[in-house]
Amino acid sequence: MTLSSNVDPAEIEKFSALASRWWDPEGEFKPLHKINPLRIGYIQQHCDGVFDLNVLDIGCGGGLLAEALARAGAKVTGIDLADQSLQVARLHASEESKLDIDYQCIAAEEFATRHPEQFDVVTCLEMLEHVPDPAAIVTAAAQALKPGGKMFFSTLNRNMKSWLLGIVAAEYVLRWVPQGTHQHKKFIQPAELLRMTDAAGLNPLHMTGMHYSPLRGFYLDDSNVDVNYIVVLEKPC
Repeated sequence: MTLSSNVDPAEIEKFSALASRWWDPEGEFKPLHKINPLRIGYIQQHCDGVFDLNVLDIGCGGGLLAEALARAGAKVTGIDLADQSLQVARLHASEESKLDIDYQCIAAEEFATRHPEQFDVVTCLEMLEHVPDPAAIVTAAAQALKPGGKMFFSTLNRNMKSWLLGIVAAEYVLRWVPQGTHQHKKFIQPAELLRMTDAAGLNPLHMTGMHYSPLRGFYLDDSNVDVNYIVVLEKPC
């Protein structure tokens, strides 16, 4: 494994400590289990399906999104620097789900240099807010994407509402995720993310917010990106 300078050892340690809990739908990653159908549905919608497409999942963790993409027929490569999470992902894919997913412990920047313009779709979801230099990840993701390919990012907006809901409520009141999972200063405003993607040569196509209500559960709302949001972009041909 080659480590990039664009990694926070505390973040790697945090997710490694929880590695065995990735596939517990009532555990620390319960919110990701709940929003995963929204994420895969959004990707399928904007790609007209992913069957037989080469997909790269950056920051794949324990493989929740990677497996959903593989079940939809995509040829999936998942990369992450938390090796213990990848061990869980490999075991679950091969033994539990009987899926062939290529998991690699490698930095996004190094992987993109080795595999430029090889993927029809690149995803990087709930990951940018955990690295020191998110712009470098955006650049690497764009480098790995084929011309005409689709790029998906999701992260958290940075404002008072996102602090109240994304940290105070999620970590301390509802206890959906462990305390200390997020740092508000690392949240990324949509305008900031779009400046990064513009610099990487990606054209934005659509953005929507991800929300929760006791009556509806988790849902998407194009009119509100105050807290969690996801954006799809395209690399020009």
